[in-house]
Amino acid sequence: MAYLEFTKQEVNNLQEALKKEYIRTNRAGSYASSTIVNCNTRKYHGLLVCPLPEIDKRTYLMLSSLDETVIQHNTPFHLAIHKFPAEFSPLGHKYIESFSNDPIPTFIYRVGGVTLKKEIILIQNERQVLVRYTLLKATSKTTLQLRPFLGFRKVHELTHVNYDVNTRYVEKSNGVAVKMYTPFPELNLQISKKNEFVSAPDWYNNFEYAKEKERGFEYHEDLYTPGYFEFDMKQDEVVVFSASLSEAKPKNLPELFEKEVSNCDPNDTFEHCLANSARQFLLRGNGGTRILASLPWSGDWGRDAMVALPGLTLMRGAFDTCEEVLNTFTKEISGNVYESIGNIEHYYVESIDTALWYIRSVQQFNWNTKDIEKTRKLYAAKVEEILEVYMSGTNQDVVMHENGLLYLPNPHKALTWVDAMENGEPLIPRWGYVVEVNALWYNAICFALELITKKTFQSKWKGIPARIEKSFVETFWSDKKGYLADTNINGVQNFTVRPSQIFGASLPFSTLNDVQRQSVLNVVRKELLTPKGIRTLTPQSPDFIGEVVGTIQERSRAYHQGGVLLWLLAPYAEAYLKLHGRSGVAEVKRIYYGLEGEMRQHGVGTVSEVYDGNPPHTPRGAISQAMSVAAVLRLKILIKNFEADTL
Repeated sequence: MAYLEFTKQEVNNLQEALKKEYIRTNRAGSYASSTIVNCNTRKYHGLLVCPLPEIDKRTYLMLSSLDETVIQHNTPFHLAIHKFPAEFSPLGHKYIESFSNDPIPTFIYRVGGVTLKKEIILIQNERQVLVRYTLLKATSKTTLQLRPFLGFRKVHELTHVNYDVNTRYVEKSNGVAVKMYTPFPELNLQISKKNEFVSAPDWYNNFEYAKEKERGFEYHEDLYTPGYFEFDMKQDEVVVFSASLSEAKPKNLPELFEKEVSNCDPNDTFEHCLANSARQFLLRGNGGTRILASLPWSGDWGRDAMVALPGLTLMRGAFDTCEEVLNTFTKEISGNVYESIGNIEHYYVESIDTALWYIRSVQQFNWNTKDIEKTRKLYAAKVEEILEVYMSGTNQDVVMHENGLLYLPNPHKALTWVDAMENGEPLIPRWGYVVEVNALWYNAICFALELITKKTFQSKWKGIPARIEKSFVETFWSDKKGYLADTNINGVQNFTVRPSQIFGASLPFSTLNDVQRQSVLNVVRKELLTPKGIRTLTPQSPDFIGEVVGTIQERSRAYHQGGVLLWLLAPYAEAYLKLHGRSGVAEVKRIYYGLEGEMRQHGVGTVSEVYDGNPPHTPRGAISQAMSVAAVLRLKILIKNFEADTL
């Protein structure tokens, strides 16, 4: 059995199968995603979801699903499955013999005397999805019908029956082109062999998306179908369906599919899954190379991109890709402000630490390339610009005090990675002196003093680290508590046990001594560490929430009040190994290999955004998150480097 293969017994257990989702992306910003039984449970699921710069900067769901019907002896067998109010219909999952995601989503159906293989792939640099059908076995004449369901809507929205839809179609070679609404480009639906297209424009009502219902959003949708394609197939015959924003040459589709498959890397090991998952976050185009924060809903989150960048690229030896992303970011960040464009739930989020994470990524780029002259040439000017803006106070959201620390004066803004808002106010007050902001600040200055050799810079900044070393400990540390305060607001330290203090112990330049670092790790290990990541709040707190479920407000609260974040395992492991060296590798290995089971739990072949704070730590949120994947890759390299005594 393949590494990411699910048996008939597993896919027929609908309750469990619907929890497991696959996703494929390409470099054009498109994706295809559904569950392992091809029943869409999210409004984000679809066969072709892609950007439409012809309209705006948003992503659109063009093709929701493609329903297959096998006909033998005049008897139709419907292979699709959809959820409607009070029922699933049809029940095509019962015909699935297996699902595999190695190297691409592959379904084997068996019905009567027919065995049919279905495979899905995206063309790398095109807004195009291909579905290949191979008739592995047929005991009598077999006909295949394909019925497309169209969305033509923003990925964060839903569509309903309306009278604006254009029901006309244009004939294309072995297919048709449809355009539901005027602003949209045509969607070309074509097949590699001649077929009959039966025009039967209609709306199917009340598709139900269980995940949206769980998330507290509207969860019913009507989908339009222009008709269906029909053709006969013989045993061993291969037929390829294409949905594309540009017209395809049908006769070339089988060869195009095979070419794309040959370029796919296998998903046959834990390491290969992580590498493939990492590549899915990379987006080239629109003047640069960027990192998507999460899948299937995507966004240009500066902080997430900079946290994830080293793990997604440097840990795979993809130095050129890391440089591309850094170069793009360098052009787009102004001073210490980066405008993050997130999803519909959190749009244009402000942050005060994204620029510091950028400097941290430059630092890791420099360490891995071991080419400080190149780093100076590319990034020294931007690093200096960022530090100068923090010091100058021109950004009203942050000021540098005489003690060298950064102070966030606005209690009404959520400017750190804990950015949840509730009723217009930060869910968790994190202003004043914030622990990870100042840990990153100290690290950034120390690195900049190594990077920037100009005398004017050195004379201006060389005395500041010493000031911070003293004031950081005075501001955040408590000998009695034995760990760091999360914030210090007007002299009041907040010692609620939260994970941000890890950065005070993990970064290359730290103000803490070894005894203090060990004490921080002891508290984090005892109260926050789980097999799936680090809790955002100790269970000892009365505010702790153990399950990340409910409405967006409830989930947001739980996310930051007890949810488990996998990405925090990377700084935890960094701090642990710096203290324990090779003797600590066994502990990090235990954490790393303990995550392998996640490859089959939520996002097939990847790791999730957040997990419940309570056992069994059920995966929640986005099925694949850049920071999570990057953290696991970072663990792998940390183990390798410490075993080799090279770090």
